[in-house]
Amino acid sequence: MGNYEHRKARKKIIITDADGKPASGKQVSVKLKNHSFLFGWGAFDVMEHTNADTEEKKERFCTRAKRWEELFNYGTLPFYWGLYEPSEGDVRQEQMLNCVNRLVNNGKKVKGHPLCWHTVCADWLLKYSNEEIMQRQLDRITREVSAFKGKVGLWDVINETVIMPVFDKYDNAVTRLCNHYGRIPLIQSVFAAAKAADPNAVLLINDFNTSEDYAEVIDKCLDAGVPIDAIGIQSHQHQGYWGAEKLERVLHRFERFGLPIHFTENTIISGRPMPPEIVDLNDFHAESWDSLPEYEERQKKELEEMYRILFAHPLVEAVTGWDFTDGGWLNAPSGILRRDGSPKPAYDMLSGLIKKQWSTEYSALTDDNGCFELYGFKGEYDLSFDGREYMVMNDGKDTEEGLQLSER
Repeated sequence: MGNYEHRKARKKIIITDADGKPASGKQVSVKLKNHSFLFGWGAFDVMEHTNADTEEKKERFCTRAKRWEELFNYGTLPFYWGLYEPSEGDVRQEQMLNCVNRLVNNGKKVKGHPLCWHTVCADWLLKYSNEEIMQRQLDRITREVSAFKGKVGLWDVINETVIMPVFDKYDNAVTRLCNHYGRIPLIQSVFAAAKAADPNAVLLINDFNTSEDYAEVIDKCLDAGVPIDAIGIQSHQHQGYWGAEKLERVLHRFERFGLPIHFTENTIISGRPMPPEIVDLNDFHAESWDSLPEYEERQKKELEEMYRILFAHPLVEAVTGWDFTDGGWLNAPSGILRRDGSPKPAYDMLSGLIKKQWSTEYSALTDDNGCFELYGFKGEYDLSFDGREYMVMNDGKDTEEGLQLSER
């Protein structure tokens, strides 16, 4: 833990004047503007603020949205079918597009979650035959991915396939499909639809089950040619922090595939843990579940250890927290903001890591050939000299770039 050299890159920058001559002796300010690594969180508060229909709601979510945008470069947005299209044909595309545009215009990357899932499914599908449900599922994927192509660049294509065929809490269209067609054929079909709609999108399989069962599903998918671009791992830790040992064990289990790993839904609470006898987290209902000072300090320490381990692992490309503010899913103290929108120690800790420890900012002087070396964490950089500003991508792919000063 703590070796981050693989997160850095070098690039030779050559600056010339308007006549093409070396601009020697130039003082250049270098600052990382945006990480290549995806530091994300559920962007639900941003969406609430964007689409607020009252002044009270707009004011309530204003600070939350601002704090989110100040810290993260990556947001997950909810495309749950049952909420996105609550009745057939009533598609909430405009509200989603408002938030997507806001995030993209502010330089954030966006992931849609999820395209196919047995939970929060559309109940109106149940009136159709399995064949008709399947066609509507594929059409839904084509519609969403096509509509947001070029803006939503990542998708959780299918969610929680380990439990999907045996899920029996209530009848739903997707479990029907999984049992009718088979788990792997269903996964093949939904990935094929997403890939056809946007060949450049990053497509994820995602699950809370981090056992060998999930690894076996991935194995079978890859053998069947499913175009999985990244493996999504959920880590909702309402019953207590996993700890470094389990975290390393999970990473080891899935690194064997050689695919990028995304921690897609991460939760570490700042209150008393959920009782260990609860099997399904959704079965725990707490009217009051408070964030407590001593647990806030624990949350900060546990979250920092987790982020350091994940940032040090070469296959991990993204880490996404879930509830940004307390009181979201399960009414838990699961955010890094309290219910009143004030930041917890965990928020300040993450800001220190992302914006300071894992950032790059310095000054350099060009040599006689107008050259200097840009070295630092991978990402998008602002370079400024002679009152001008330039954007340069330092990701290790191009090792040299020329910049020419124009006439004032």
